[in-house]
Amino acid sequence: MRRMEFKMERPGLLTVGQTVTVTEGVLPSNYYYTIDPSLAMSGNYPFNRQLKSRSGIVKDVVENPRGFYVTVEFDEEDK
Repeated sequence: MRRMEFKMERPGLLTVGQTVTVTEGVLPSNYYYTIDPSLAMSGNYPFNRQLKSRSGIVKDVVENPRGFYVTVEFDEEDK
């Protein structure tokens, strides 16, 4: 299983156990992922860490001083 963290701007948009789909974006040297429809965004990942799955399950939603963070688990190996 592969886990990724996403930044969410407002509370209550996603809940633990929810199935989500992601869209891949491409930068000159990285990929980034957005939980559809624009609910949360990942950090940048180098090309060798490209996500193969396009759907996952929300495992955790945490609020800290920097905002709301969502952990999503995808059914693939983590490199």
